[in-house]
Amino acid sequence: MCVSKLLILEEKNMIERYRLGTPIHTGAILDSKMAEIPSVSLLSGWEIEEESGTVIKELSSSTVVYGLGETVRGMNKRGWLYTSNNTDDPNHTEDKHSLYASQNFLLLLAPGEKRAEGIFIDDPGTVHFDIGYTCLNLLSIRSVSKSADIYRITAETAEEVIRTFRSITGESYIPPKWAFGFGQSRWGYKTEEDIRQVYTRYKEASVPIDSIYMDIDYMERYKDFTVDNARFPNFSSFVQEMQEKNLHLVPIIDAGVKIEEGYETYEEGCRKDYFVKKENGERLVAAVWPGRVHFPDFFKPEVQDWFGQQYKFLLDKGIDGFWNDMNEPAIFYTEDHLKEVFSEIEKYKDQNLDIDSFFAFTELVATLGGNPSDYRRFYHTYEGQKIRHDRVHNLFGFFMTKAAGAALSKLEPKKRILLFSRSSYIGMHRYGGVWTGDNKSWWAHLLLSLQQLPALNMCGFLYTGSDIGGFGADCTEDLMARWLSLAILTPLYRNHSCAGTRLQELYKIGKLEDFKRILDLRYALIPYIYSEFMKAAKTNGMYFRPLSFVYPDDPRAYEIEDQVMAGESIMLAPVVQQNQNGRYVYLPEDMKLLRFRKWNDYTEEILPKGNHYVECKLYETILFLRKGHVLPLIHPEESTAKLDYNTIQYLCYEADPKDYFLYNDDGFSRTIDETAFS
Repeated sequence: MCVSKLLILEEKNMIERYRLGTPIHTGAILDSKMAEIPSVSLLSGWEIEEESGTVIKELSSSTVVYGLGETVRGMNKRGWLYTSNNTDDPNHTEDKHSLYASQNFLLLLAPGEKRAEGIFIDDPGTVHFDIGYTCLNLLSIRSVSKSADIYRITAETAEEVIRTFRSITGESYIPPKWAFGFGQSRWGYKTEEDIRQVYTRYKEASVPIDSIYMDIDYMERYKDFTVDNARFPNFSSFVQEMQEKNLHLVPIIDAGVKIEEGYETYEEGCRKDYFVKKENGERLVAAVWPGRVHFPDFFKPEVQDWFGQQYKFLLDKGIDGFWNDMNEPAIFYTEDHLKEVFSEIEKYKDQNLDIDSFFAFTELVATLGGNPSDYRRFYHTYEGQKIRHDRVHNLFGFFMTKAAGAALSKLEPKKRILLFSRSSYIGMHRYGGVWTGDNKSWWAHLLLSLQQLPALNMCGFLYTGSDIGGFGADCTEDLMARWLSLAILTPLYRNHSCAGTRLQELYKIGKLEDFKRILDLRYALIPYIYSEFMKAAKTNGMYFRPLSFVYPDDPRAYEIEDQVMAGESIMLAPVVQQNQNGRYVYLPEDMKLLRFRKWNDYTEEILPKGNHYVECKLYETILFLRKGHVLPLIHPEESTAKLDYNTIQYLCYEADPKDYFLYNDDGFSRTIDETAFS
């Protein structure tokens, strides 16, 4: 076995690769790093069952298992079966196994142990993670295809494991600074006037806002890279009007291309043979928002180039931010399966539907959306091979966003463009961020949104956040207030809701002056958020961390599921239950409690290490400042563009403001001052 700089760093950090079967090249690992990673015939500490495609490790009772990015349940993933199979499912309940993304990285850590261990299963097909589900102290990972590159990383600390992993997967995407401001979104803004009214309501109340999102209604009959001229008659002028007010419009882009004669994107894709096909060579006909669509074959480099260039249509109109959606890909139905269902339904006509036949009948329609058989109906051409989609399913969203990100860097070589996605795989973090998908206005999802943050950061997804207030269901005023406070330090800070739900613009759901107190604080914290984000991005670190990463010798820190470290200075411990005016907080060390009523109206209190009940009334935000650390605060303004760094003040706890590394730049240039992070 060869010894490389990646294998041994002073005999502390080690990385090795075990090849199971014949894996598919995913692009998750940087090609430039592949040759440096030694292949091994045995995976230290793991049992390998080649025949079943399974790797197994016995866990100690104290081992905590972190990772898997965007999943259900807590930070510690022990006790459940998780499946990597990107799925369009908004009901993120505890019994689910798959969500929108597949991020196959785990980190194993235990109090008192001298080393941390990371494991990455690089397989774009279905992978099952049995983490103490079948057997309490057994971790079993099974590749359905029986083919994967498995990377094992060990180091003295969890953060060293993460840095090593990120060194081979690449640096995280960096958005423009305005993308750290507040964004308002709703499926239902249908006209220029709708958007203008939203902006005006916030502006009249001097509430900070940087962006308004445009869901599918801006399009002409739900066609990508079009604008409905009846609803947006002067779109370029409208975009310019908003940008002059420091307001950025962010349109949605979906994965399916509408089948419609005269639609240039569709016709060009057909001419150039850019859409996925069934085994018989016919183009797959599926359906999403526009009805019948074709899916681009993003696995072809020329299709990536072509689809990425389509974003120019909106760039030329002044747009500087995008969100990619429905790219698991979501499928309402395929034409083939729809015919099968109609045929089966006919058999039930004039029958006496008893308990068995009734449920069988109703299940027929329920099987239309996201049916597993539909993902076996079409193929990709990838690196000279014809590959059935289910074998590479989890790469589809990654490659769509890669197509956009690569094109945007060429179309706008000097300017950062906002880009994030719903579906993802490790490696996509180099091209864009993620949001955690179509959640619900549930208190359980409030807590879940916090628990997902460290796991996403481990996998390189730093620019992330949830739909504040919840996308589906009906939000309440208190839930919105608590969610805004919980997400106060998340890079993506967007209030997003679904058509047909209660209106949850802040002026619709409560008193705007109350919400303004929280949003002003958010903007006061942007120098800290931006600095800590950039540090994490440029040093392959994490922005959000479990408490155990910072306090590895504290057994209690491993049990905390509703507190996270945010950047180097702050611990977050938000209120996550309804009708509570406080909560119990565990402090791993002495900390300074900062209770904000407004950004400039706060109290400070030193609390000793240990357990405390901390009051936190609705519309208050509590932050915990670590000893020896600094928190910068700036005078808030109505947009990030107006923030004046000359107004910064520093809150300290036995620290000197000069000790804090504050990073600032113009907020949009792609060139980053690398020397600042040396």
